[in-house]
Amino acid sequence: MNESGLGRRERRKRVTRTALSEAASRLCAERGVTNVTAEQIAEEAGVALRTFFNYFSCKEEAVVAGDSVVAEAIVAAFRERPGREPVLVALRAAVLEAVDEEDLRFRAEHLRVLRGEPALLPYRLKAFAAHERALAAAVADRAGVPDGDLYPGLVATCVLSALRVAIQRWLSESGPLSALIDAVVTQLDAGLGAPLDRPRG
Repeated sequence: MNESGLGRRERRKRVTRTALSEAASRLCAERGVTNVTAEQIAEEAGVALRTFFNYFSCKEEAVVAGDSVVAEAIVAAFRERPGREPVLVALRAAVLEAVDEEDLRFRAEHLRVLRGEPALLPYRLKAFAAHERALAAAVADRAGVPDGDLYPGLVATCVLSALRVAIQRWLSESGPLSALIDAVVTQLDAGLGAPLDRPRG
């Protein structure tokens, strides 16, 4: 995500939030969520415990924050796309711009370990719902329809679910993530009536 438009204070806050989220993911993947405390996460990130609670209400929220950063970057990139682009064209470009494959690869082992962690499920669902609402609002603005219309919510849910499918597949097979993202968005664009062939990596 391009941070050139952010002030120094906002950049510093983002760095701290990211450091806390990465520390939470790393420790919880190594020890299990129930065996990690907020104090340990703060110490790992090199900040005070009070600072931790300035950003997150609990360790589970800190773990899933990495997904929120990606979702926020997608929405921001989507809003910056040229207005003449169709919704799915703009979304494909925004997703490819916002998803940092190198960062995901760095976190890949943590993602694998934590993917089935039941303690995180309510927080993942809550975060996913917030991501859907933010993306739906952006889609509504671009499409010129009310935010509560069926179309924006459907597009947001389908695209974010497709991205999750692409990342889960990428974690279990070789090949570039960008190709999988392109494949799932292409499938959405074509409709779900029949599967499209895609090259095998």
